Amino acid sequence: MTERISRINPDGMHTTPGYHHITVVEAGRTAHLAGQCPLDSSGTLVGPGDIDAQIDQVAANALVTLTAVGAEPVHVVRSVIYVVSDGTTALGAAWRRLTGSVIGPAFTTASTLLGVTQLGFTGQLVEVDLTVALPG
Repeated sequence: MTERISRINPDGMHTTPGYHHITVVEAGRTAHLAGQCPLDSSGTLVGPGDIDAQIDQVAANALVTLTAVGAEPVHVVRSVIYVVSDGTTALGAAWRRLTGSVIGPAFTTASTLLGVTQLGFTGQLVEVDLTVALPG
């Protein structure tokens, strides 16, 4: 973790499943990553109908984009996760797979998990939007 990023769960708030209610970033540069989609490098949707395969691809893509700006998952200060679902069971499973992925530390920050009816690509089941406090 970097000294410029503080994660806080204040007294009087409910316990979270890994994220923090507040993320404070001291002055510095930020990067706002486009929503990471489950597309491979050729632009083909990975794992149609398979949310686990799509989450793994999203995590891999996010790691590539973080690396491109000299950042790591611990530098993420805000995440929004979109899952095509109307049920909390699927949302919880997506959360657990993401927090156990190669970018798992990104989700200890201020995070929002949303069930949505549709995403941008036909067959797409998940998308992750990240904001990063760039190191140095």
